[in-house]
Amino acid sequence: MGFLRLPDFREFNIADWFSSFRIFIVPVLLLLIILGLRDVFTWILLISYSTDAIDGFLARKLNISSSRGSQLDSLGDQITLTVAIIAIIVFEPAFVRDNIVLILIAFFPYIVQMVIAFRKYGKTTAFHTYLAKLSAIIQAIFVIWLLFFEPVYWLFYTMIIIGIVETIEEITLIYMYDNWTDGVKGIYWALRDKRRNPENKAMPNQ
Repeated sequence: MGFLRLPDFREFNIADWFSSFRIFIVPVLLLLIILGLRDVFTWILLISYSTDAIDGFLARKLNISSSRGSQLDSLGDQITLTVAIIAIIVFEPAFVRDNIVLILIAFFPYIVQMVIAFRKYGKTTAFHTYLAKLSAIIQAIFVIWLLFFEPVYWLFYTMIIIGIVETIEEITLIYMYDNWTDGVKGIYWALRDKRRNPENKAMPNQ
C-alpha cells in the first residue's frame, strides 16, 4: 500500500515519531513563509533537518528499523525538500532567477525518478542509499546557510552534481528491484542483495 493509507499511530516507535515531525511541521513552515518570518522559518527548518539524523540513529541504536519507518523517513525528506524549495523561491528570488537552468537540470531527473517509482511500486522509493544520505546532508547545509547568510556556490554546484548522480542511482535501483524494497545502500550492495533473487520475491522486506 502507498501513503494514501492512514497509518496506525499506536504502532509508531520513537524513531517513527521523529520522522513524522518533519511531516507534521509542514503547515507551520508554510505559514511562516506566508508571514515572511524568514529567520523563524530557518530555525525550525534546521530542527526539522536534525530529526532526519536522529530518527536513523535511534532506529539503528534501538534495532527498531522497519518498512513503515523507511516510508515515513522518505516522505518526510520529500516534503521537507519541497518546503525548502518554496522558501528559496520566496526568500531568494534573485538566486533562483540567476540559477534557474541548473536548478531545472537537477530537478528534472528527480521528477522522472518519482514518476517511475509510482508507476512501478505505487509509492516513492525508500532505498536510503549512501549517496542519498550524502546528498541530503549537503542539501541541508546549503539551504540553511543560504537562508541564514548567503549562497555558497561551490556547495551549490556540489549539491547539484551529487543530487543528479544520486537520482540516476535511484532510477537504476528501481529497475533492479521488481518489488518495493527498503534499506539498499547502493548499486554495489544491490548486486549482492538476496531480495533481488526471484526465489526470494515472496519474502517480506527486511
